[in-house]
Amino acid sequence: MVAWVESARAESAPVATPRPRARPRGRSGRQASERRLAGGVLWIGVLAVLLVGVVALNVAVLRLNMQLEELSKRRLELEAQNALLESNISAAIAQPRVERLARTRLGLERDVEPAYVELRNKR
Repeated sequence: MVAWVESARAESAPVATPRPRARPRGRSGRQASERRLAGGVLWIGVLAVLLVGVVALNVAVLRLNMQLEELSKRRLELEAQNALLESNISAAIAQPRVERLARTRLGLERDVEPAYVELRNKR
């Protein structure tokens, strides 16, 4: 039995387990973290520029829409003014108005019988 116990002790000899490798704490580790930080700052800057661009584009579109609305209002006002002017013109050239103005301002009267004038050639 003694032989068996000794062989068991021999078999259970401690096996050296590999230690995890320690990361080098020198310059390369610091440089890697600085690169990661610089990359993150770069991405934040790029996203900030894109966001500012989108906001500026939206502001420009809003201004254009406001100008379009003002121009549409002005167009409607001009169309109404044109319609009023056309109405005034048609009323001014209307036959009864012309006759009334001729009677009141110029003192003209409508002739009952038309007068015909005969023109002769001077040959």
